[in-house]
Amino acid sequence: MIIAIDGPAGSGKSTTAKLAAQRLGVVHLDTGAMYRAITLKSLREGIRADDTLSLEKLVARTKIAFSGSPPGMRVWMDGEDITDAVRSDEVTKHVSDYCAPRVVRRAMVGQQRALARATDVVCEGRDIGTVVFPDADLKFFIVASVEERARRRQKDFEKMGVRKGLEELCDEIAERDRKDSTRRNSPLRKADDAEEIDTTEMTIEEQVGHIVDRARARGYAPRP
Repeated sequence: MIIAIDGPAGSGKSTTAKLAAQRLGVVHLDTGAMYRAITLKSLREGIRADDTLSLEKLVARTKIAFSGSPPGMRVWMDGEDITDAVRSDEVTKHVSDYCAPRVVRRAMVGQQRALARATDVVCEGRDIGTVVFPDADLKFFIVASVEERARRRQKDFEKMGVRKGLEELCDEIAERDRKDSTRRNSPLRKADDAEEIDTTEMTIEEQVGHIVDRARARGYAPRP
């Protein structure tokens, strides 16, 4: 079974996907972390998002892997544990630019599909139900107000020792939404057959429970 969860930044889809995967006993395919890994490596090497040739070469020589399972899953790039590094403020600011080029998306989509062929997955992103897995068994599109998403992001940054004002975060999230929704390659949009969930007033437990209930209603049972 493939469960696809899409939505804008800060809507709660990543945490929901992790916990739903844990509850269902399946793999959490963190596609966002894969794009963040490419962003991190590009920034480290001084490669611009519009340098298509250099990006294509970088992606070809980059190995991204996951280990463990939620909530202790780790993200690896070229043998380095980058679980925390990919969530930095700098990567967050630039990931929309680096995940937009076709050469990056083509390579990442290929890896994501290969992983899903081998096992049941819960995955989240911005084009999972529309481009990566258009035939997913269950599709959800999670949304929340800009203000609520800014508050959630502020809490995440505080845990990392980073202080940012709500107004600044609202502006950053609104700009991220604009970039993600208007990019040429695989823009953020709700799949026609996806269920929209507004999480502004929902707890994480409520979000996870809703998705798990939907999966179980479909008679889902993990692959042996």
